[in-house]
Amino acid sequence: MVRGGSVTAAADELLVTQPSVSSALAALSRELGCELFERSGRGLRLTPSGSAFAAYATDVIGLLEQGRTAALEAAEMTARRLQVAAVTTAAESFVPPLLQAFSSRDPGVELTLVVGNRHEVLAQVLDHSVDVAICGQPPTDERLVCEPLIPNEIVCITAPDDPAAGGRLASADLADRVWLLRESGSGTRILNERFLSDHGLSPSTLTLGSNGAIKQAARAGLGISLLSRATVEAELETGLLGELRLRDVPAKRSWYLLRSAVGPVRPSVASFASFVLSRSGRARGVDRVA
Repeated sequence: MVRGGSVTAAADELLVTQPSVSSALAALSRELGCELFERSGRGLRLTPSGSAFAAYATDVIGLLEQGRTAALEAAEMTARRLQVAAVTTAAESFVPPLLQAFSSRDPGVELTLVVGNRHEVLAQVLDHSVDVAICGQPPTDERLVCEPLIPNEIVCITAPDDPAAGGRLASADLADRVWLLRESGSGTRILNERFLSDHGLSPSTLTLGSNGAIKQAARAGLGISLLSRATVEAELETGLLGELRLRDVPAKRSWYLLRSAVGPVRPSVASFASFVLSRSGRARGVDRVA
């Protein structure tokens, strides 16, 4: 219901009849003593009570599926599986070699990598559709366990022939530049928007759908952008992009390994976390963002 927005969509997903879904919703509302849905045009939408209940229901459903997987793994009836989500920037740089190294050490684990923007990746961790995730600065959320991995250095990219490339610039020197931004929900977009806001800048912007598109646009002289050095290192080294060295560059940050704080940790998840943390020098200790 929450995903599809209608009784029909829920019935189709569950392979049951519409009256069965309507009856189940009515029974749940009676049990809780409050209405969970209300009419919205031809469909339904969550009431405030429904929104509050949905987060708990998502945890329960996700944990049941995780429990099923754990039981099958324990009975050796299925391959050990690990579903990893990563934001686009990480997935385009250091995550594939990291997964390859883990797979070489533990070939018995079947790995799946899901790539999305920050909003999508966080949602997948919270609803238990992935086991772990790798992203930049995580939100303050007691439902997440967040462990710092490697440094995430931020650079300002520009065209390779930009006369200002290589010099030291103040943020005010960039007020008249066009800024290249990712789509809404992207951590890279949040990074750029926060930098502009912190320095009182309101420049013209151009929204692009991927880091690759931003790099090509910067290379063509269409604008500038803040990106992780991990995703532009090759282009900077070969001269395909230029770098604007900022006096007030964003503070140093880290890449993080995320997992849900709700429920037990499956052995394959614990093994992967131990492996990546040991490679990053953070094998001991967990920083819980709460």
